[in-house]
Amino acid sequence: MEIIESLEEIPVQNPQAEDFSYSDLSWTKFGTTEHHDEVALIPYARVEEFIIGECSNPECPTRFHIERGRKRSRGSLREYKPDEYLEYRLYWCSFGPENYGEGGGVLPSRKYRLNTRNRAARPQSMRGCTCHFVVKRLYARPSLALLVYNERRHVNKAGFVCHGPLDRDAIGPGAKKIPYICNEIQQQTMSMIYLGIPEENVLEKHIEGIQRYCGSDATVDTLASQYVHKLGMIIKRSTHELDLDDQASIKIWAERNKKSIFSYQESSETDQFMLGIQTEWQLQQFVRFGHCSLVAADSTFGIKRLKYPLCTLLVFDSRHHALPVAWIISRSNLKSDVEKWMKILLQRAQSVEPGFRINGFIIDDAAMEIDPIRDTFRCPVLFSLWRIRRSWLRNVVKKCDTIEVQRELFKCLGEVVYSIWDGVDTSKVLERLTLDFSDQTAFMHYFTSTWLPKIGMWLSSIKILPLASQEACGAIEAYHVKLKVKLFDDTHLNALQRVDWLVHKLTTELHSSYWLDRYADESDSFQNVKEEYIASTSWHRASEIPDSAVILDSNNTVVAKVRSQRDTNVARLVWNPGSEFAFCDCAWSLQGNLCKHIIKVNTMCENREGYGDSMSLRSFKEKLTSIKMKPMDDSIALDLSMALTLQMFDQIKQLVKLSGTDDISNIVNDLPVKWGCRKGRTTVGIPASIAAFTKKRSQRRKR
Repeated sequence: MEIIESLEEIPVQNPQAEDFSYSDLSWTKFGTTEHHDEVALIPYARVEEFIIGECSNPECPTRFHIERGRKRSRGSLREYKPDEYLEYRLYWCSFGPENYGEGGGVLPSRKYRLNTRNRAARPQSMRGCTCHFVVKRLYARPSLALLVYNERRHVNKAGFVCHGPLDRDAIGPGAKKIPYICNEIQQQTMSMIYLGIPEENVLEKHIEGIQRYCGSDATVDTLASQYVHKLGMIIKRSTHELDLDDQASIKIWAERNKKSIFSYQESSETDQFMLGIQTEWQLQQFVRFGHCSLVAADSTFGIKRLKYPLCTLLVFDSRHHALPVAWIISRSNLKSDVEKWMKILLQRAQSVEPGFRINGFIIDDAAMEIDPIRDTFRCPVLFSLWRIRRSWLRNVVKKCDTIEVQRELFKCLGEVVYSIWDGVDTSKVLERLTLDFSDQTAFMHYFTSTWLPKIGMWLSSIKILPLASQEACGAIEAYHVKLKVKLFDDTHLNALQRVDWLVHKLTTELHSSYWLDRYADESDSFQNVKEEYIASTSWHRASEIPDSAVILDSNNTVVAKVRSQRDTNVARLVWNPGSEFAFCDCAWSLQGNLCKHIIKVNTMCENREGYGDSMSLRSFKEKLTSIKMKPMDDSIALDLSMALTLQMFDQIKQLVKLSGTDDISNIVNDLPVKWGCRKGRTTVGIPASIAAFTKKRSQRRKR
């Protein structure tokens, strides 16, 4: 095949078939004599049809996933080569590239031994397949896509067919007659089994999934039934105890699941135990929903009941629900340890998306180290009030008898927090609180022993840091409640002091639950699961309450009423409306949660006379006021403030100009020239063949 050095000489192909594959295209060798690839040009709009055709290969049915991707904006390059990309995506066969198993090494791709003690004892889809290709949306011609096939055959590194009917040593019953089950179908089936869905329903969904690849057949249905039943038995018989010793057990688990671990440190005399868990799916969600968005931390779960506290990193998905993307099990709060796992986590995300960054990090514990967050993610830090509010409300309801005392005491606790903005001495507010409720001995003993020694630290963090909104607080609290229900079940109380049990619960039941929630929402399947997922936060439930159901009295701003949608004769009373420390008499609120009635009432109270601002709004106004304050005349502080103000003004001006234009090239032409490194400047705009020749010639001179 002749090697072509100019992209202009390669014809554009547009097959007539609805779905087409490699065999339907004519491939050309593009590049130089030393380095060239097999390429083809097709319309960019038909890339999905090419991928579907490749997935339907009868010899090796599979699915391709995006292993790596990059993007450029139009007009970002002044000079470019003909094969420069606007969008770059590397697609890899889902049966590759690696197959990790017991021992942590890369197993031979076709050997398998059933191990009933391993919860992942199933036909693994990661078989070492090296088949992959690249799709480039051309920068010069965005309507075209350049297909670059790096490895056409579905073989492993040894050159053997590693999946599909041609694999003679295939795993499982009748694997020569039925293709392997892809990751998505496996995860769907496992998630349904972990969540206790009946086997008949699991089998129905499982057959629907595999019929997309091999069609409807009686043999396929029989083998699928055997697979689902066998997988269900394996999951039911699986155990978290890989060894009687907890430390040895978690070490074995870490060796078997290296791809799901981003940080592991064994306990020793100098170092404390640390285990960071992030599955491949969680990494995808971290990059997808965390990039240029918010990340939150539920930082001290199980600090009293578990052997090691659990810290969860959360992102907010398309419905603004909190989604766990990493779990860190450790008791260490040292700055060095926190900074260590944060940097590894950031590097892990940037290996998938090179430009990955977050715009804000929400913490919920005043004792949490802030410097590692700012040094690693280089973003603002926000503070969430949900933990302090939940702790106070639960103990008020638990330790005080009458509801009148509960709501008055909770209101006074809110005044303690509000005092940092009202210009009132906090010590006097605390003194008045202890005197007015001195008869509530149970609560006052709890408050003075638990919160009074550290109340200054918490109030200082609330005043210094911007406060997160009620929607974010409600989403984090919803995750916390779900995690508590999953872990603190009565049947598992004896295992709370084992780390292997905690890891097992997180990576099986909890992970499967969130995976199925997202899958049901995106694929519009499992309607019951989707409805429960959508309504899992108080913020969404509050949005379903009509404004007409809320009764606000302008003459009495102390209390508000919310009529029930099921029974119009029932109304919930919300005391102290408009405040984060509002008190509702519904059952969900009395358990310490932020209920839908409070959120709805607080939303209605915004911009109404007689009701105060929310704490997040007060915090925002406080930050604006501090920026606006003029420093001393003729001081360095004035120069610094002026420089920061002008920098912010220029950024806002550019954003306004960018959002109001239809042609980005006009803005790019006005930008100042930024010189790259000398090595990069010499090849800009030079054809690939000439650049390669120049490089070869320079190497000869060096020799």
